[in-house]
Amino acid sequence: MSLVLDPIAQDLLFREARTANTFTDEPVTDEQVQAIYDLVKFGPTAFNQSPLRVVLVRSAEARERLVQHMAEGNQAKTAAAPLVAILAADNEFHEELPQLFPAFPQAKDMFFSERPIRESNAQMNAALQAAYFIVGVRAAGLAAGPMTGYDPAGVQKEFLDGDHTPLMIVNIGRPGDDAWYPRSPRLAYDEVITTV
Repeated sequence: MSLVLDPIAQDLLFREARTANTFTDEPVTDEQVQAIYDLVKFGPTAFNQSPLRVVLVRSAEARERLVQHMAEGNQAKTAAAPLVAILAADNEFHEELPQLFPAFPQAKDMFFSERPIRESNAQMNAALQAAYFIVGVRAAGLAAGPMTGYDPAGVQKEFLDGDHTPLMIVNIGRPGDDAWYPRSPRLAYDEVITTV
């Protein structure tokens, strides 16, 4: 069975898309970010908990504060990207559950009253949403440069609070010169999929 999604869209979102390492100086607009969010907010999460929170780093002052927490190899590209997003998990997501999961509002207290349970759920489901976010950036015709090479404690202290755990930093923009490293190999179907 073939995929229903148009092959051009398949290429845009997956086959031709790669992590960008350089960007042009063309700005990423608030309208583009809104369009990305309005698409990816529909991606599924458990109990519709939607724990992803995004901090957009636009000002030069905030950019300088962020760059000092990036690994050395990620500093220059983070300093130069048109837009940088800090993707974080909200460990207090359960406060929104009565609104987000009205079919079972008691889930807030029944399943998520303990912080360690919330943290593990927030991490997993926000990571799902982070993947949707990256694909949404690609759907907007932009390139994403997701990175985990940074000081999480430093980023949390500088931009978040104790209820939000940083997951990754994503540079966003139009790809610049020599933006792509060569495509790395992927596992074959039979190396991943097992039928029992």
